[in-house]
Amino acid sequence: MSGNVQLLSDTLAKAKAENRAALVAYLPAGFPTVDGGIEAAKAVFDGGADIVEVGLPHSDPVLDGPVIQTADDIALKGGVKIADVLRTVREAHAASGKPVLVMTYWNPVDRYGVERFTAELADAGGAGCILPDLPVQESALWREHADKHGLGTVFVVAPSSRDERLAEITAAGSGFVYAASLMGVTGTRESVGASAEDLVARTRATTELPVCVGLGVSNAVQAKEVAAFADGVIVGSAFVKRMLDAPDHAAGLTAVRELAAELAEGVRRAS
Repeated sequence: MSGNVQLLSDTLAKAKAENRAALVAYLPAGFPTVDGGIEAAKAVFDGGADIVEVGLPHSDPVLDGPVIQTADDIALKGGVKIADVLRTVREAHAASGKPVLVMTYWNPVDRYGVERFTAELADAGGAGCILPDLPVQESALWREHADKHGLGTVFVVAPSSRDERLAEITAAGSGFVYAASLMGVTGTRESVGASAEDLVARTRATTELPVCVGLGVSNAVQAKEVAAFADGVIVGSAFVKRMLDAPDHAAGLTAVRELAAELAEGVRRAS
């Protein structure tokens, strides 16, 4: 079975045709349980997310903040396995018909086996994989199998990436480019927003791929700000925090569904 990289591309193109950014939601598999994580993914789709990234929980998620680390710890203590991640992809895609990716560090994929992982992700209906710590120059084996199975390979770029490096990264990627920044952590919000906008402009100069921005967006106002210059707005910690803060699972599902609806309004650009 072939994966759904074309569905991913079509979804991003459709959002662009509607003069808006796509809403990309991130949730870790196995959080708060495997079944609960599947329900959460379905809930954010119901609320208006265009794409879902399913996180593969990792014991040392060096690029993730404390909120996602907390959720990963819960999932790992619950015994989540790669099979559960793939089941989450399968059920979220089957229920919605929308693209679902896996976001993972490289080590679990390498240990599981690249051919096995790509074949099973494609069989589950996955659209591709975001690999934040896989260097492009070491990605040939992954890309060979991903291409064979119809999966996108999404690489991450950062404001520190030089233009030559951006060109190298975007030439190797498919699906979209993940532009990472640090809104609310370094400098003022205005200056960091400007940094992200500059990164998107520099990335677009190297590729025709859509550029989606992960910026710590947590509300519709911020989503609208990022949607003004990006092809997609990626939101993770805000969804996870809603689940963590909810008094029970049902309330958590309602909270993430409502947040997705708010953000889906925010990514619709004023004409």
